[in-house]
Amino acid sequence: MASNPTLFERAVSRLKLRQLRLIVAAGQHQNILYAAQSLNISQPAATKLIKDLEADFDVRLFDRTNRGVIPTAHGAALIRHAQLIFAQLGTAAQEMEDLTEGAIGRVTIGTLVAGAAHLVPAAIGRVLETRPNVAFKVVEGTNEVLMPMVRTGELDMVVGRLPTHRHRRDLHQVPLVEENISLIVGRTHPLAGSKTLQFDDLRPFGWILPPAETTLRRQIDEVFMDADQYHPPLVVESVNYLTNRALLGQGKLIGVVPKQVAVADIASDLLVELDYQLPFSFGPVGVTHRGDAQLSPAAALFLGALKETAADGAAAEISRSTPSTAPGNS
Repeated sequence: MASNPTLFERAVSRLKLRQLRLIVAAGQHQNILYAAQSLNISQPAATKLIKDLEADFDVRLFDRTNRGVIPTAHGAALIRHAQLIFAQLGTAAQEMEDLTEGAIGRVTIGTLVAGAAHLVPAAIGRVLETRPNVAFKVVEGTNEVLMPMVRTGELDMVVGRLPTHRHRRDLHQVPLVEENISLIVGRTHPLAGSKTLQFDDLRPFGWILPPAETTLRRQIDEVFMDADQYHPPLVVESVNYLTNRALLGQGKLIGVVPKQVAVADIASDLLVELDYQLPFSFGPVGVTHRGDAQLSPAAALFLGALKETAADGAAAEISRSTPSTAPGNS
């Protein structure tokens, strides 16, 4: 006697992309009518598609309320995986288009401030030296924006400060380098060139700070609280380094950045690092992705280039910090 089909077998044989599009839209709008309109189908047709899907899987996908619909736990799970399916289909279509145009793969990278300065551009350059036809797409943002894009497959990986608590579920983290924090100002800032600064010296000035939802901002806010609940006279929230550099050039603000982000501008005297050390480090900078098995060959190649770039930087740092011994003086 034939056994009943498993849930997977039912999904393979009965599930339609149209149904998946509909439940994703219903989850976004929390309203069947609006979801139907977004897909150019009638509300009765949309309701029937969802009911058929619920019957096929013998689960309830949405709770009906006076205001619309709310995904159940089963519905939320199916919506999440449907989003991943569509992201992967989009990636597959883009990769086929790249192949048609002569590229041999595509890597989509999310970057935080710490990753954008050196690691990502250096690793891209390393890949392009041997694989010039690999296509790259780089998206800048915060963990709050980028990590969900990794989960849904819109990004292959995120390079930057590794989250310590949030955003770690179902994701792989690879530490690459340890990073320190610098306070920087423009050349004409009153504190530029001052030695052995104290926190009281910083109080009169405005600050450029990362957004409130970031770990770095929470660490800075704790420093401010410990300094007699200090409130800066002016705060500009920004993670865009080009904007921040221009603001610092006006000579009135203090910026907070991972040291590697500003190292070139400090070396060229465009910006000045203040002689003040915050009581915390930036922490590990690395790459977050969905797992090695989920990486395309091009993405795996880029991940290897990131590791090599980080290793080269660590070796150079050790070389700089180790005093040389002249022959005959040992």
